[in-house]
Amino acid sequence: MSNITAKINTPYYMCEEALLRKNLELLDFVQKESGAKIILALKGFAMWGTFPLVRQYLVGCTSSGLHEALLAREEFAQDNRELEVHTYSPAYKDEDIDEIARISNHIVFNSPNQLFNYAQRVKTINQNVSLSLRINPEQSSSPKDIYNPCGIYSRLGTTLANFDEGVLEHIEGLNFHALCEQDADALEEVLAAFEEKFGKYIKDMKYINFGGGHHITREGYDVERLIKIIKDFRAKYGVDVYLEPGEAVGWQTGVLVSRVLDIVHNGMDIAILDTSAEAHMPDTLAMPYRAMVRGSGEAGEKRYTYRFGGNTCLAGDIMGDYSFDEPLRVGDLVIFEDQIHYTFVKNTTFNGIKLPSLVIKRENGEMEVLREFGYLDYKNRLS
Repeated sequence: MSNITAKINTPYYMCEEALLRKNLELLDFVQKESGAKIILALKGFAMWGTFPLVRQYLVGCTSSGLHEALLAREEFAQDNRELEVHTYSPAYKDEDIDEIARISNHIVFNSPNQLFNYAQRVKTINQNVSLSLRINPEQSSSPKDIYNPCGIYSRLGTTLANFDEGVLEHIEGLNFHALCEQDADALEEVLAAFEEKFGKYIKDMKYINFGGGHHITREGYDVERLIKIIKDFRAKYGVDVYLEPGEAVGWQTGVLVSRVLDIVHNGMDIAILDTSAEAHMPDTLAMPYRAMVRGSGEAGEKRYTYRFGGNTCLAGDIMGDYSFDEPLRVGDLVIFEDQIHYTFVKNTTFNGIKLPSLVIKRENGEMEVLREFGYLDYKNRLS
């Protein structure tokens, strides 16, 4: 664990620029070989201190509402209109839509009803904005229902039964999102369903957005298969193709560094850390999955086994059981691997627990603390 500095107060998330660039280079390879355009999904990765690097490779951002769109415009695209801001929401609020129209290049509507309600209004504000409709292909092999946009009774996207051909005079694209940490074979299945249901409309479109969930930067992902799928689709229909990964951008680019505060015993040794699964690693409980800890093994695999618990009052704030070759001591650092995506974008100040700082390890090895959080970050979100 000595590779991580003890000079920065824990907890902190640390993103490594060199690892991020490696992911971006692979994504850019997909762009160049397939002709697709890849945009960053801020819902999965929004460390805007890295945007000067990210925008060297990706063509824009996709946001999930006004605040993410503002971040994309201010910190990613800035005044460069060639860098695109795409905005999608399951339902737009009337008080937000005008500003969204001003700062977006693309607006994606979830239903024909919302599109008919706002299409003329947003076009009056921004005549260059491109409109599209999210559809639900009703096909997904997403591993968990909580992450399945095409599950039964899903509110996300318009099914064929609810499609209104009146939208065609307003839109230039169709969007679908059906994957979650999946390979190219899952995309093929979704694409087949999409073409079967909506294929007759594709010829009238300028672009089709294949959504996110493409685990492109994961070891073993079939990149060549993805490229072929995209190239064949573009050749068949003559449209542009977008992908909007978030997790694949931040995948394996950094860690969450914490510290052992105390070790108690109740049937087993329990190490209490200055971080929290509930507050700082929410996907470990929602997915759920067991985050990897540097230098550890499964419970009982190595000589000394500990249960890791967070520093909140929630009984279930447990990271899991881990074993080590040497006993842990109060003050030791504990490093959770792959904690840059879907962590700080979702973390909370539950119990008033301190939010982890945001740190970048530059390519020259320099550690830069981008942001430290304190009491006012907790207080100012309350009243």
